[in-house]
Amino acid sequence: MKRFEGMTDEELALLYVGGDNKAFDELLNRTQSKLFTYIMFVVRDHDIADDIFQETFVKVITKLQHGQYTDSGKFQFWLTRIAHNVIMDWYRVQKNEHIIEPTEDNDLTNLRGASVLDTYRETEIVNEQVLLDVKKLMNALPAPQREVVYMRFYQQLSFKEIAELTGVSINTSLGRMRYALINLRRMAKAHNIELVLQD
Repeated sequence: MKRFEGMTDEELALLYVGGDNKAFDELLNRTQSKLFTYIMFVVRDHDIADDIFQETFVKVITKLQHGQYTDSGKFQFWLTRIAHNVIMDWYRVQKNEHIIEPTEDNDLTNLRGASVLDTYRETEIVNEQVLLDVKKLMNALPAPQREVVYMRFYQQLSFKEIAELTGVSINTSLGRMRYALINLRRMAKAHNIELVLQD
């Protein structure tokens, strides 16, 4: 909406708190794609991701209406933190915090395409295969490790931000990344996969 052009997410949130429902509609439009991608990456099931997404926004609305949001300049960060907590609650209910079987319709290929790779077709083919291999291997990581890899490499968050979002210490975040990399290397070696991009 033109009326909201140039406004920050934080300003929209505060407008909604003040009673402007259209400001929330705009906020939802701006944030839903990025948030759903994050949730889908972690849970890897479209129906579950839909449920978690909806529950996240119910919590967001409730927290906004109860004055539990203050403009810190980090609305997206606050939103992701709520989604993370909803995901962790879901895992607790499922009593399944171990490796999750990947679904056929979610192999992470929608996160990064070949457009960022070299223009030489042979190099593109090799690099595409490397990225596909990495994504397949990442699907086999435990959810906490997969989540930290996603936040670090796809969302470009610092380990301090990851620690705040996931409610753990920086050392735990670093540890999860370390184990994720060890596991990725181990799986790559076990499957004779070369994880080197071509120049």
